[in-house]
Amino acid sequence: MKFTKVLPLAALTTLSLALTGCGESTPASSSASSGIQVPDLPAATEVGEGEGQVNIVAWAGFVEDGSTNPDADWVSAFEKETGCQVNRKVGATSDEMVQLMRTGEYDLVSASGDASLRLIAGGDVAPINTELVPNFGNVVEGLKGQVYDTLNGKSYGVPIGRGANVLMYNTEEVAEAPDSWAPTWEEDSAYKGAVMAYDSPIYIADAALYLMATQPELGITNPYALDQEQLAAAVELLKQQNGIVGEYWNDALKAVSSISSGTAQMGTGWQVIVNLAQADGGKVESVLPKEGATGWSDTWMISAKSKNPNCAYQWMDWASSPEVNAKIAQNFGMAPANSLACEGSTKNEEHCESFHATDEEYYKNVWMWTTPVEQCIDGRTDVTCTNYQEWTKAWTEVKG
Repeated sequence: MKFTKVLPLAALTTLSLALTGCGESTPASSSASSGIQVPDLPAATEVGEGEGQVNIVAWAGFVEDGSTNPDADWVSAFEKETGCQVNRKVGATSDEMVQLMRTGEYDLVSASGDASLRLIAGGDVAPINTELVPNFGNVVEGLKGQVYDTLNGKSYGVPIGRGANVLMYNTEEVAEAPDSWAPTWEEDSAYKGAVMAYDSPIYIADAALYLMATQPELGITNPYALDQEQLAAAVELLKQQNGIVGEYWNDALKAVSSISSGTAQMGTGWQVIVNLAQADGGKVESVLPKEGATGWSDTWMISAKSKNPNCAYQWMDWASSPEVNAKIAQNFGMAPANSLACEGSTKNEEHCESFHATDEEYYKNVWMWTTPVEQCIDGRTDVTCTNYQEWTKAWTEVKG
């Protein structure tokens, strides 16, 4: 079955910006100790009477009241049931969300992985008492206890959803379905000049991922933990790829057009782009290559200075319910976190099938985006890893 939902333009446009800094975990469902020192903050012990409002920083498409799209409204029923008025601020980037949360004016944030670690380490968000979020129990196992929202045995986030950065291809231009990223990296690729690559420093991780499989002697075990030598190897590969890339993209709508028309014959993309291309009649398919892929995820996090913690907890549970989580995931274009969001209707089932929502074997091969830091998150202590600033400089070098 092909998923044919049309994602709202506003959500898709914001998705292009939002995903420049999403997610971070190892492919396996694990809560490996990061060694990051974090403030010892208490979690709530109970949910009392609502304060009358809740202030949320979120990506477009996550907190909808029908004003953007009359068919997307899960805020009105929440306000009626709880008496908590929802005040939403749409965040454009993870950096902006961190800044907004540090003002102390917001109770909740839909944090991407790079933002979440900064917020945890900075003492800006408090641990979550998951017992006060009944719907947390139905969250898929692959999103529980991940390094980007779980530190020192404490959970700091309620998962919202996830997605993989797939290899998409135009079936009219690519005769045989690929099973590897190789045609997007090899200098003598048959698709030279028609390869599409993601335009962001975080894309360096995609090169590192391919090197993990093809040059094991480099010792890369986590694509977000690169020492200077490993980063140099990734940059060299990216420069080689630059010779076959016809288009670097960060505009999802443009990516839909390029892959549908065949201007781009194959390259890195998101499942929602593939779905939209198919809905428009494009001959486009996608695959998770044998080397694995990068990906992204988001979580609800509560401010350590929340003035409305009761309403905040009520929102986290409401938004994590099967019905609402399904709506958020379908509106935004991602796999829902609640496994029950895949039941109840053909629409839910088709959406979850398209995004591999409950397929943990699929996501075990996906390395969720993370901002690289000097402390090697692969466990090495004898070297210093490169940070995002160095990746940004390297990406400028790659693009020329």
